[in-house]
Amino acid sequence: MSKSITDKDQQLSYLKERLQIFLEVLEAIDPETTDLEDIDRLIQMISDVEEKIEVFNNRANLLDQ
Repeated sequence: MSKSITDKDQQLSYLKERLQIFLEVLEAIDPETTDLEDIDRLIQMISDVEEKIEVFNNRANLLDQ
């Protein structure tokens, strides 16, 4: 299991990296041949990033208490 990221700079770097991967995947998709599975994969990637943002926010709130 991976270690939790608690440092805000590391969290930001992680999110930037995930968004960069998303952009690369998005740019690689050919609109002429894209199918529903490809769109679902993109939606899942964004959902994963949103979930991680929520985890980071919750972790920060717990540390602030």
